[in-house]
Amino acid sequence: MVLCLCLLGLRTQEVATLTMNDVDWQRLTVHLRCTKQRRERTLPLPPKLGRALIDYLRRGRPKTNSRALFVRHRAPLGEALQVYHVRGAMRRAFERCGIGAGRIHLLRHTFATRLHRKGVGLKAIADLLGHGCLDTTAGYARINLDELRQAALPWPERQR
Repeated sequence: MVLCLCLLGLRTQEVATLTMNDVDWQRLTVHLRCTKQRRERTLPLPPKLGRALIDYLRRGRPKTNSRALFVRHRAPLGEALQVYHVRGAMRRAFERCGIGAGRIHLLRHTFATRLHRKGVGLKAIADLLGHGCLDTTAGYARINLDELRQAALPWPERQR
């Protein structure tokens, strides 16, 4: 679940509602049907996430008839996760890592910031996040002003 949040920039709701049919192993994509904006979108399946999902499906996921991708590992075993299950699992993971019970949505901001730092344009980031407005995406893709200052060239002196 954490890789879906980090590598795809998904919302907790989007992670909770993923189904087995949403992962297209032939095209290596993840199809999101239940989004905040009620607009479906298809994202590339990063190799690291693909390997983790295969491992989870083979070794970690309880046997169940549920088509939900992520299911409960405690009673009632095998039922689809709800949003609060995803949030709770992530908060516990944060605490185990010593991060504290921060906002899970921070991972979505981190995803956008990492893409922006790699030179991905705001429009492409907005499309991946499912934003309709670039102003929203700009708030996610935080710009590090110190990094920009180091990258900026000095103003050329006027020739005499």
